[in-house]
Amino acid sequence: MQLIKYAQSWLKHKRNPKPDSHVAPYKQFWNPSEAEKRRLAFRYRMAGDGFAVTENERRILSWKDAYKGKRCFLIGNGPSLNKLDLTKLKDEITIGVNSIYLNQEKMGFLPTHYVIEDRFVAEDRADEVNAMTGPQKWFGNYLQYCLKGDDVNWLNVRMRYDQHELFPFFSTNIARQAWTGGSVTYICMQLAYFLGVKKLYLVGFDHHYIVPDDAKVEGLDITSQSDDPNHFHPDYFGKGYRWHDPMVDRMELGYKKAGLFFERDNRAIYNATAGGKLECFERVDYNSLF
Repeated sequence: MQLIKYAQSWLKHKRNPKPDSHVAPYKQFWNPSEAEKRRLAFRYRMAGDGFAVTENERRILSWKDAYKGKRCFLIGNGPSLNKLDLTKLKDEITIGVNSIYLNQEKMGFLPTHYVIEDRFVAEDRADEVNAMTGPQKWFGNYLQYCLKGDDVNWLNVRMRYDQHELFPFFSTNIARQAWTGGSVTYICMQLAYFLGVKKLYLVGFDHHYIVPDDAKVEGLDITSQSDDPNHFHPDYFGKGYRWHDPMVDRMELGYKKAGLFFERDNRAIYNATAGGKLECFERVDYNSLF
């Protein structure tokens, strides 16, 4: 029966060999040919139907509903993290992003899952990220020019920021695709949904930023010239590190969309941040969860 389903799925995708649109967001670094895009689209479409063409998709599919009915903590990187006793999360299911490993000593652990979307983080922190072991790594496949690892789960990340009424799209099946939404944490919310998480608790979501007066600003690209005031560690985007201008309004659209999908499936996202300005999720007291 499984073989018949596989054949049916293969035939369906064979008839529609077009590549996915809105992929290869950084074409100057990763711009596959149309033939390669079609091959990638085929792989991920098959994975979306539950069939692994490569080892990468087999790993991704092995995580589907792995935490069905359980809770998970999504760790943001705001300075409010320093107000919480994060050692309480050591035995919890956690998702972390970007340079969260700078907090490893204080937390006493690395997150269960680790996600990068932004190329500045991938490029500027490549050596540290590539050397990191422990967390399950989830990266956009367009970052393979700087991030490495046979154990990485390479995602079909699709990026669309034009003014369409459905912005941003939310994927309930990251084996097929994940959509950007203004923050790497939006992809994390899609990951948590795929993992089957029932209750997703946010910490470190301060949801406000300042651009220091001494920062070098070129359009939406920013290069720090001094300590980072927006994150839990001064070196997070410290001197010499690059970042993109945060657009909290756009980020909030993504968060609201994620909350809607969780709610439709009788799941929920809660904000357990100490303070901050994110108010689109019900707030809960962090310490009351333990």
